[in-house]
Amino acid sequence: MSKGLFITFEGIDGCGKSTQLGLLKEEFVKEGVEFIEVREPGGTAVGEKIRTILLDKKNDSMTRMAELLLFEAARAQITEEVIVPSLERGVTVICDRFYDSTSAYQGYANKMGRDLTDFLNLKATNDTSPDITFLLDIDPMTAYERRSGRGEEDRIELLGLSYQEKVREGYLELAKSEGRIMVIDASAAPDVIFKEIHDKIWDLIR
Repeated sequence: MSKGLFITFEGIDGCGKSTQLGLLKEEFVKEGVEFIEVREPGGTAVGEKIRTILLDKKNDSMTRMAELLLFEAARAQITEEVIVPSLERGVTVICDRFYDSTSAYQGYANKMGRDLTDFLNLKATNDTSPDITFLLDIDPMTAYERRSGRGEEDRIELLGLSYQEKVREGYLELAKSEGRIMVIDASAAPDVIFKEIHDKIWDLIR
């Protein structure tokens, strides 16, 4: 049995990941591709409890190190409990965020450093890496305008546009050194974006 394909979606808050994830799931159902969808942080009973802590805006006293380690704890749980067993069964895994988020948010924007986040990402995932990562790149103001109609912002979204700009810079720096990361202009129409995603995934599947 061949190993399943591991696909991740990344980008700042409001970049349009949910739309593209939905289109990809529809495509896989139509084509009979066996898959599961997971999210970070979350995706397990333990991970969802950690997610609640991380995103609760009341937790504004959370330290940078506590935040980093909570993300890694949730990642360790979902990798061992869900992602690796699924891939070993030949199931394709679609993940809304994975360790690139930690590199961009905690490593770059929070100035924790790539050395630390790379080390913890490696340990939390037992060296499990995506086959392809789609980075939906967009201007933070445009992303903010998209988010404005979807309800109350969480703790991280409330950090503001300057923070989101730093996260975006972190992602783009990361993409320069990681060949698996495909940067896509997320300001384009959803069907144009999905065409790029579709073509790349089916190249990998074939």
